[in-house]
Amino acid sequence: MLHRCILLSGFCAILFSGVAQKPLFLWYDHPALNWNEALPLGNGRLGAMVFGGASEELVQLNESTLWSGGPAELESNHEAQFHLQPAREALFKGDLVNAERETKSMQGLYSESYLPMLDLHLTMEHDSITTNYRRDLDLQTAMATTQYSIGAIEYTRKIFVSAPDQALVLQLEASKPGSLSGTFSVNSLLPIFIAHRDVNGFTVKGKAPAHADPSYVQYNDPAVVFEDTSHCRGMRFAVTVRATSEDGIIWVDNTGLRFKGCSSLLLTLCAATSFNGFDHCPDREGLDELALVREMELGLGGKGFTDLQQAHIVDFQRYFSRVSLLLGGPDHAELPTDQRLKAYDAGATDPGLEALYFQFGRYLLISASRPGGPPANLQGIWNPILRPPWSSNYTININTEMNYWPAEVCNLPEMHQPLLNFIGNLAQTGAITANHFYGCRGWVAHHNSDLWAMSNPVGDLGRGDPKWANWPMGGVWLCRHLWEHYAFNNDTTWLRATAYPLMEGSVRFCLDWLVEGPDGYLVTAPSTSPENAYRAPDGNSYDVSVSSTMDVSLIRDLFINAFLARKTLGLEGGLSDTLLFTLGRLMPFQVGSQGQLQEWYRDFPDVEPEHRHLSHLVGLYPASLLDAFAAPSLANAARQTLIIRGDAGTGWSKAWKINLWARLRDGNHAYQLLRELLHWCGEADSHGGGTYSNLFCAHPPFQIDGNFGGTAGIAEMLLQSDKGSINLLPALPEAWQSGSVTGLRARGGYTVDITWKKGRLHSALIHASSDGTCFVMAKAKLHLKGSYFRKKHTVISFPVKAGRTYRILAH
Repeated sequence: MLHRCILLSGFCAILFSGVAQKPLFLWYDHPALNWNEALPLGNGRLGAMVFGGASEELVQLNESTLWSGGPAELESNHEAQFHLQPAREALFKGDLVNAERETKSMQGLYSESYLPMLDLHLTMEHDSITTNYRRDLDLQTAMATTQYSIGAIEYTRKIFVSAPDQALVLQLEASKPGSLSGTFSVNSLLPIFIAHRDVNGFTVKGKAPAHADPSYVQYNDPAVVFEDTSHCRGMRFAVTVRATSEDGIIWVDNTGLRFKGCSSLLLTLCAATSFNGFDHCPDREGLDELALVREMELGLGGKGFTDLQQAHIVDFQRYFSRVSLLLGGPDHAELPTDQRLKAYDAGATDPGLEALYFQFGRYLLISASRPGGPPANLQGIWNPILRPPWSSNYTININTEMNYWPAEVCNLPEMHQPLLNFIGNLAQTGAITANHFYGCRGWVAHHNSDLWAMSNPVGDLGRGDPKWANWPMGGVWLCRHLWEHYAFNNDTTWLRATAYPLMEGSVRFCLDWLVEGPDGYLVTAPSTSPENAYRAPDGNSYDVSVSSTMDVSLIRDLFINAFLARKTLGLEGGLSDTLLFTLGRLMPFQVGSQGQLQEWYRDFPDVEPEHRHLSHLVGLYPASLLDAFAAPSLANAARQTLIIRGDAGTGWSKAWKINLWARLRDGNHAYQLLRELLHWCGEADSHGGGTYSNLFCAHPPFQIDGNFGGTAGIAEMLLQSDKGSINLLPALPEAWQSGSVTGLRARGGYTVDITWKKGRLHSALIHASSDGTCFVMAKAKLHLKGSYFRKKHTVISFPVKAGRTYRILAH
């Protein structure tokens, strides 16, 4: 059950036992040699990658709404419905060849692509030979700094991306007056032109393509199309660059913005697109991007660097400083981060690096996902490539969901809002897709989506592989995020007005999608298990089956949560009875011949036993269907599945495994995988997931979901609350003998601080935000300080009052 304790959404004190967070820096003794060494900045909308060159600086820029294309073509396959029943009949007869053929005939078009905006170049007019070089990223201020000396002159460059002022801010300083001279210029992979010049700045306008094929599509020429005679597709954008200085001179010519003889210089960059919503043409119905950037410039109002910096830091720290993590033991912060990561990969003990990685994930979520904007995509908001890997889109068979696993537990619920709002857009397009492709009620989403809330199965009308293209459970999985946001916050008004109606729409689709199978159960057909394949008795490999365990897990989870939502809202009978009846008829979980949780309708062997996806374990994490207490045999089967899958995999796959092992309360195995995730990857590495020098997760290539999954995994090792109680240190590894964490959130509306010593819980603070009953459990015997009850138990419960804090002591 959920305990009715609403989390305080204002600023809460998170210091615990007088412990303060250590400084959190990524730092290096040389400029970035490639993109995966550059440092990320962002305000949720404008993203920047800072390379830190001394004589030649590069700042690569993105804007979160700059995508190719326009509103999704949702009715792209008018024959799709006619292939659904033949696909089912073929599956029930065991005709797998025809089942796959019919399934491929239900595919639509591919998604659009997230794009780079432009590169900002700074060329300094001084020697290239430097001393005392350092560049860093301060996670606590969200600011990148580059420092170096040339002779006796010290140069400092500070860059941040402000959310309050919606601008990139760059400050140049030199210790000797009049020593700053150079040029700012821009270029782009997209068509751009100078729209305006004046004495101290310029404005650039540009246009995104009407369509860009995914990078893995090689059969179209051209793959990137700019022309659209309808004037609908193709986003416009504008960027303004402006500089001021108290001395020296600034002017603009054909080479860019030039400055000479300055002691300090302030540059601001504002950017906007014509994006006007997922269902409006960005060209003929788009917003006025020039008016938007001019409004941003006016908002800067002649502010100086100090004022801009102060507003930025106050804004950023009201989110970031909610949580601290201290892990006792060696801390090699004196090493440059790339050397530190390599030493760790070679076996060094460095819990400080593990804590830094945890906080880096929180930093990235604040920087990539802010209320009012789109969700973080496969690369957050950072991408330098015109046709990026997997279109840098929303891959909703795991990756988009993983992006937001840390949002609630790591005390960043505001950063969850872009995804929650996006689900509402997806439900609108998904209702058209459900009807057009399948003749079903409700709404559906598949493997991919994009800024335009595309919901159809991808594959370019039959050219895609069903193992990823035809999976129709994306919307069902996303509904878990709606329920989780309610579970952590207990906002019944939001549940009634927003979350539950979207959940009900997904329920309606599932009720229509389920059919009675040969064994009498209600099944999904056709069904896949992203992105795996099985070996059938004929010896061949197939993708399409009946009622994969992932399908059943997600539908079961949705139905349970929808039933609980209805009960919370006082909606009895009707659909509630249907949900209970249907839950009883779903295909049950099955244990296979190797003791594993069966992935398929039958106990088929996997084509790739160590496949990176763990789709059939979604019921263990992030859902809570395979509980070690309530269903020990299924939890053991899940454990055996993980053993068979092994610990190898891509970066995000390792991150998922951290969470899975933590949910099984095996902290040592979760920690082993954390060390695997922090395996250093060089630019040339193409196999085996890990972490790049800038701490970005390596699939490879870069995918940000592994960062977010890793942060969520560390939180899962320290705190769990999925079973109706607060479980303290459920998967604490032996490597973390002492430490403290403050500000984590638990379902039911609690904020939790924990301290441990010698590998055992020492004490905890439970901050309640509404009246109710709190349940707490741990491996130690617990006692509520001030309680009249002297007997100690591993599970305790006590009444709580809003605004009160309760201290738990361990014995």
